Amino acid sequence: MALLLHVVVFGSLVFAFDFRDRATPAVPLVLTATLVTDNAIVIPPQVEEQPPPPEPEPEPDTSEQDRIRAEEQKRLEDARIERERMDRIREAEKEAEAERQRQALAERRRQEEEARKEAERLEAERRRQEEIERQRRENERLRAEAAAARQAELDAETNRIQAMQADAKNAYVYAIQQRIQSRWVAPPTATEGIECIVNIRQLPGGEVVSVSIGRCNGDAAVRRSIENAVYQSSPLPNPPDPSVFDRNIVLEFRPRD
Repeated sequence: MALLLHVVVFGSLVFAFDFRDRATPAVPLVLTATLVTDNAIVIPPQVEEQPPPPEPEPEPDTSEQDRIRAEEQKRLEDARIERERMDRIREAEKEAEAERQRQALAERRRQEEEARKEAERLEAERRRQEEIERQRRENERLRAEAAAARQAELDAETNRIQAMQADAKNAYVYAIQQRIQSRWVAPPTATEGIECIVNIRQLPGGEVVSVSIGRCNGDAAVRRSIENAVYQSSPLPNPPDPSVFDRNIVLEFRPRD
């Protein structure tokens, strides 16, 4: 047992380490062991005094490296912040551009809509003006047709009246001619085929105030005889229709009639 105890102590000393400083290597201890028997007296081994551990080396000065590392980290952080700021600016610019494009598109659509409405308004106005013009032409056509119909009626009535008056005038002139010829005394120089234009001026009631002979193929004696016959026929016959009375009567004197 004593031998086993010595072996354990020796092994512990051989493999002993100083856990206070991992950088300092373990120093083996030199022990002197004496084998004893059970009856021997155990004498504790002499332990050599260990030298003091070496002074730890001074740690290197890393303040400059720390400063450089800190500056590099700050530079990277500043660059990151700047990138984020630029990204935000670009994003804001993209949003602003998108908004500008949306507004431009909305404005263009608004202008297109206004142009479409204006075109529709102009087209409606053009159609309205065309309808007004068509209606005006139609009204003018109807008025022209109505006026033409009225004029035709007036013309027909006028022609009827004129025909009636012509008949009345012809009858009136014929009656005057008959009256004058019944009063005419042919002079010796009168020949057959006498034709003279007689201009008579009379008053209402048939009183003759003047007589003149126009174109005539008779001589002066014939002319005077016709004038005397007119004066002797005064007052001249009244017309069958008072509307055909004329102060100035022009008739053709033909004795053979």
